[in-house]
Amino acid sequence: MEDDGAETPAHHLPGLDEIEQQCWQAFLESSTLLLSLVNRRLLARHNLNLFDFLVLDALARSADGSVRMGDLAHGLVLAPSRLTELMRRMEAQGLVRRSRSRADGRGVIASITREGRAMVRPAARTYAQSVRDFYLSQISRPQMIALGDSCRRISVPLKASAKSKRRRNG
Repeated sequence: MEDDGAETPAHHLPGLDEIEQQCWQAFLESSTLLLSLVNRRLLARHNLNLFDFLVLDALARSADGSVRMGDLAHGLVLAPSRLTELMRRMEAQGLVRRSRSRADGRGVIASITREGRAMVRPAARTYAQSVRDFYLSQISRPQMIALGDSCRRISVPLKASAKSKRRRNG
């Protein structure tokens, strides 16, 4: 194997130029760090991890505190098996409960309990403060708008593709 003298960047990704690699690495690093910091703060203050909080928040924001498990998994971008695992643990803690759908008897409904509602309110304040401390305080208002627009440009087609795939697969 001959060395052509060209150096390969430490994070070389075939098919991506240097700017593309830097953009991806910056996104990956910042998003991983942000999620980790928010997760740690929620655990330290409320003994809830980020996904626990997101589940409780989604249930608390629903009209009656209940959501079909499939809809909840889709909304949180979680594999159904991952959500089932989370729900099993949270149910043992008394934060949520699962029941059969009265409408069709086949679906499973996730509901927030009184204990879950009591936990989600203070955790939401911690979550919001963490978003401000670790994310929003680092960028200007115009940067927020630009970053939000960029993220929507990425997530909207990805969500549409996932929805289309789910319809095809039943």
